[in-house]
Amino acid sequence: GTFKITGYNGPGGDMIIPDEIGGVPVKYIADNAFQNNFDITSVTIPDSVISIGISTFAGCTSVTDVSIGNGVASIGDNAFAICSSMVNVTIGNGVTSIGENVFTLCSSLTNVVIPDSVTSIGANAFIGCASLTNVSIGDGVTGISDSLFQGCSELVDVVIPDGVTSIGDYTFSGCSRLTSINIPD
Repeated sequence: GTFKITGYNGPGGDMIIPDEIGGVPVKYIADNAFQNNFDITSVTIPDSVISIGISTFAGCTSVTDVSIGNGVASIGDNAFAICSSMVNVTIGNGVTSIGENVFTLCSSLTNVVIPDSVTSIGANAFIGCASLTNVSIGDGVTGISDSLFQGCSELVDVVIPDGVTSIGDYTFSGCSRLTSINIPD
C-alpha cells in the first residue's frame, strides 16, 4: 500500500519526489537511491515520506538546496554526505532522528536549523562542514554526539539547548573561529 523510491534515471536538475504515484503514497526513499548522481541540483522531499535511507543522496555533488518534508521522521546515516555544493538545507518539523555522518563534508553548507522535534543526532553529523557559520539546535536534543561539528572552521557561535546532559568527545575540534558556546546550567 506504499511506494519506496529505489532509484532515479531522469535528467537531473531540480528534483521533486512525488507524494504519491497512481494514488499510492510515497513513504520511503531507499538506501543509496540517488547516490553519486551528479545531475541533480536540488531536492524536495514531500510530507508523505517518513524515512530517508542510508547514503540516499551521498556524493550528489551538484545539489545546492534540500527541503525535507514534515512527515520525515528519520534521516539515515550518510544520507547527504559529500554533497559539497549544498548551501541550504531545511529539515522538517517531524524529524526525530538524524543519523551519523548525515552532512559530513558538505563543505558549502552555511546554516542549519535543527527543529525541536529532533531528539538524537548521530556522531560526525556535520564533520568537515567548513563553511558552516550558524547552527540552531532544537530543544528536543538531549546529547551532543562525538565529533558533531569537528572541522567546522567557520563556526562562530553555538547555543546548546537546556535539555542537553552530555557533550561528546571532539565535538568542536578544529572549530578555529568559534568564539561563543552557550552551555546550559
